[in-house]
Amino acid sequence: MSGNETRSYYSKHLDIGNEILYLSEQDCKNTGITVQEIIDATEKAMVAYSKKEVEMPAKIGVHPQPDSLMHAMPAYLPNEYACGIKWGANFPTNRDRYPGITPTNAQIIYNDVESGLPLAIMDATWITEVRTPATALVGIKYGANLGAKTFGMIGCGIQGKSNVKMIENILKGLETIYVYDLHESAMDALVKQCQPVVNAKIVKCAGYEEVVASAEVITSALPIAHKPEPPVKDAWVGKGKTLVCLDCHTVYEDSVYKRADKYYLDSVEQHELLIDYGYYPFGLPEATGETGALAAGLVPGRESDDELVVINNVGMAVEDIMCARIIFDRALEKGLGLKLPLWASTGALKQAEPGRR
Repeated sequence: MSGNETRSYYSKHLDIGNEILYLSEQDCKNTGITVQEIIDATEKAMVAYSKKEVEMPAKIGVHPQPDSLMHAMPAYLPNEYACGIKWGANFPTNRDRYPGITPTNAQIIYNDVESGLPLAIMDATWITEVRTPATALVGIKYGANLGAKTFGMIGCGIQGKSNVKMIENILKGLETIYVYDLHESAMDALVKQCQPVVNAKIVKCAGYEEVVASAEVITSALPIAHKPEPPVKDAWVGKGKTLVCLDCHTVYEDSVYKRADKYYLDSVEQHELLIDYGYYPFGLPEATGETGALAAGLVPGRESDDELVVINNVGMAVEDIMCARIIFDRALEKGLGLKLPLWASTGALKQAEPGRR
């Protein structure tokens, strides 16, 4: 459908300009979007970004607490008639200051591409929870040895659990999953939640060195440190491994990234902005290319089993908005969510007071 046709379809379900659809986390889940659909949508968005088919400025942010972040992430995908912005936060300090409250939360405002009017406000915490591992899986799909029998997960929080649950969608022959977190309780919670839904045996490790030594493919999802103090030593990282970083350069010594045979970034522009924020005090190595370009076959991928491949995906708004489009459409079809008046009065937009914005 064209943009106008899409808008006409939406208008049959929503009084655009006078009301918006509010979708809770459970509403988003109830749309029935599958893990494989999320992986496919994420890959499509990453490819579109690297082929310059979308409009997406690098995300900007504020940092109210130590090692915390609140990022504004807008994106427009012309081929999908999808536009919106995610406001996402990660506050690792919640673990100690507000026990029981998630460190991560996010919301999406989803907009009509024809008029700019808001169509929906939806919870994006769950969307982020599943699309972030999907970015890792896209990198693994094209940068790893797909016959790998071992997988490692550094960080056993929300992202750690999601990565472990989803990894067998790509590495279908896994036998063992090695996990490590500084908090024993986090590892225990991951095993309890994930072991019933994965075929591979999950093994808790005693430290970073054990998980790095044991696994062929490793994903890390630690809180992103403003001033990294990497716990994994260069000497521990052997040849042939695939390292997927969802936490910038937080985990490995700088020399690991610099000696990688292949190094990919989801967005060069975005990571260059993060340099200005101080996340990369030692700079970035020369990139082989963007992860979306890797998926599209525009840059070389893994060329031998001995290569050390590093994939640094911090997450992009195009992925969120691509998933939001699917969720919004399904929500309308299924009659999910709560319709709310857009204006303080229940009158039509034309009845708003002169000069009202």
